[in-house]
Amino acid sequence: MADADGVPRVRRIVDSAWSGGALPVVVVSFDPDGAIAAALAGAAVTLAEPVPKPDGAPVAQIRRGIQVARDTVTEVDAALIWPARMGWVSPETVTSMIEAHGVDQRTVLRPTFDDEEGWPVLIPTSHVDKLDDVAVDRLPDDIVADVIAAGAPARGLALGDPGTTHDGSVPRDQLPPYSGPTEPAAPHTHEWGAALAEAQDDSPLEGPALAPYGQAADEDADQSG
Repeated sequence: MADADGVPRVRRIVDSAWSGGALPVVVVSFDPDGAIAAALAGAAVTLAEPVPKPDGAPVAQIRRGIQVARDTVTEVDAALIWPARMGWVSPETVTSMIEAHGVDQRTVLRPTFDDEEGWPVLIPTSHVDKLDDVAVDRLPDDIVADVIAAGAPARGLALGDPGTTHDGSVPRDQLPPYSGPTEPAAPHTHEWGAALAEAQDDSPLEGPALAPYGQAADEDADQSG
């Protein structure tokens, strides 16, 4: 809920993801006083309760978000893992990562800025099972490294976006200048998600959809059985 140029950070992230073509958008967070739901009013997003403790490790929350996304749209074949502290990522970066995935659907993609690895990280759903073996004490950077170490191919995308490596502790007007990509993220434009975006236009956006944890857990149990 920290301020991000006049709006709550979570709202800025959701709007950037949606504008860049990422569908569906899922926010995994506790919201005891309804502040997050209020901040997301009017946005095309699902607000999902996180996995409760003691099982609520970072990797479990990532799995939770991916599962809700796949339950929402069955055609989902990749997920952008996006820590809430990274509020300055541009929609153009999201679009470039989706385009790159469209022509290389088994590779983990990570944006870079000045040779530093950043966020969000795109993980194809074909590698989601590798998250099962990640230790509960692993933090997000370690989780991505473990997925790659387990055999997922990976490459960086030099997209020139300082928002991928500078978090909300850096004011927007103090970010390094956008440098532009050193090479195209993909050889051609891939209209990923266009049909899904059009399908949502007929539905009024009155606030985030809710995905209660208990309901999702019951569904997961049914599927695993």
